[in-house]
Amino acid sequence: MIKNLGKIGSSALFGLKFSCLSEQEVAEMVTDHPRTAQQGVGLIITPNIQHIALLQDNLALQHACKNAALLTYDGFPLVCYAKFRNQPVVERTTGRGIVQHLLAHPEKLHTQKMFMVLDSTITMQATQSWARKYNLEKNIDCVVPPHGFENNSEYCKNLLSRIKIFETSILFMGLGAPKSEIFIDQHKNQLPPCWALCIGQAILVAVGCRPSPPKFIQALNLEWLWRIKQEPKRLLGRYIKSGWAFLHAILKDLTCRD
Repeated sequence: MIKNLGKIGSSALFGLKFSCLSEQEVAEMVTDHPRTAQQGVGLIITPNIQHIALLQDNLALQHACKNAALLTYDGFPLVCYAKFRNQPVVERTTGRGIVQHLLAHPEKLHTQKMFMVLDSTITMQATQSWARKYNLEKNIDCVVPPHGFENNSEYCKNLLSRIKIFETSILFMGLGAPKSEIFIDQHKNQLPPCWALCIGQAILVAVGCRPSPPKFIQALNLEWLWRIKQEPKRLLGRYIKSGWAFLHAILKDLTCRD
């Protein structure tokens, strides 16, 4: 049982309310506190510096974050800024960590219906293999949508129907920011009551498809460097751009706050 549900939305930065729940507490909330029909979709977003950078010009992402059930401090620079602002930060709460805590206890998932919107057939196959290992095949459904699916109204309609018919209780969006967050926010009224986790490529690590950063890398908060080493062409330019935009967002936040 979670003792710290009061820590949801307990600190504010960039005009958003952040939670101080740990990764384990978020995972327990997802498995032990199912969403009711009255509550609807509970969107969980784990912002890093890329999210904050995108927020500056992306109104749809702003709306998603402001209406999310839970925002956590994922990126280490975000945690540092929160501490600088004297916010009650306990620790980093990453999407990767939340998913790893969830999948580390498969015995708690036999009462769940998990739908996963994934980035590749490799991820889907690894997820299905993991499900077979723990006799969870009937509890998991996966799909790899085509590029640009969010702009295809007919595809979205069919996908939303499939998620609803499956009676999904936990929805994993593994497509990266801001696509996952915006999709859930814009279609929440067409989804069943469920927890919706926007977790990027965390599934890849959780099911063993990609190595987890070494303990010393995590202790030094150098996971960003680890990711760049894994995918330099895709991530180096993105991280540099996001870093500058994050600094600009901090300056704006410091000058515009009440």
